[in-house]
Amino acid sequence: MTRKTILDIQKMKAQGEKIVLLTAYDATSARVAEAAEIPVILVGDTLGMVIQGHSSTIPVTLDQMIYHCAIVARVTQTSLIVGDMPFMTASISAEDTLRQAARLMQEGGVTAVKLEGGEPVAPIIKRLTQAGIPVMAHIGLTPQSVNQFGGFKVQGRQLEDARQLVRDAEAVQAAGAFAVVLELVPAPLAGLITQRLSIPTIGIGAGPDCDGQVQVFHDILGLFDQFLPRHAKRYAEIGEAMRAAAVQYRQDVQAGVFPTAEQAFSMSEQVLRHLKEALDHANR
Repeated sequence: MTRKTILDIQKMKAQGEKIVLLTAYDATSARVAEAAEIPVILVGDTLGMVIQGHSSTIPVTLDQMIYHCAIVARVTQTSLIVGDMPFMTASISAEDTLRQAARLMQEGGVTAVKLEGGEPVAPIIKRLTQAGIPVMAHIGLTPQSVNQFGGFKVQGRQLEDARQLVRDAEAVQAAGAFAVVLELVPAPLAGLITQRLSIPTIGIGAGPDCDGQVQVFHDILGLFDQFLPRHAKRYAEIGEAMRAAAVQYRQDVQAGVFPTAEQAFSMSEQVLRHLKEALDHANR
């Protein structure tokens, strides 16, 4: 089995085949995603919220991203693995970002990195791609800039904002990004950008006309119950099933009905008898 490449993903756009991305953060979620034949797994910095319990992605560090990326890469064989570049890793210099992206690839084992930002980070994207690091861009609502946006708000509804998003999309494509995530962008605008670009667009809250979609593992499975984003759809209520199982386990232990002989291990009666005799003798 061979791992998918960025060329496979770009070929899917050319052939009109929808591209499916799903986040994963550990061995369990990664194995589930690959077993479901998800072509691209994103190790997102959303782990700051769904794994670490933060209110945003900002506290996530590069070392933490490397740790989770390495787990996902280790247990998968066919999915293309994209790792998020966390907060401030693209805000100092192109050379600094290059060093950090190289760590994410070498130590985290990812196939590509994802970088938030449009025109301002285009020179950085160009530097990374020139060095052989595939980059997935991310524009629209960029969660690492949530404090600047004043919350998780749709981007591009006003004329100049929409024009800027088009410029951002074209800039990251020109810089060498192999794909671009459009987050919380009005569906008609996302469709227009998709038509203008030769690289795939990946929507999250950007409507059905993008070349592909990405969702958070915990959102679609009902594992994160703090809120359900409007752009997400629950395909299962695994979280509720887990809570019910935990309650049943507690009740069984308290009632003395777990464990039973079925969950226990036996030993030789002769060995047990000799042990008791030895202990009795020692206590005299």
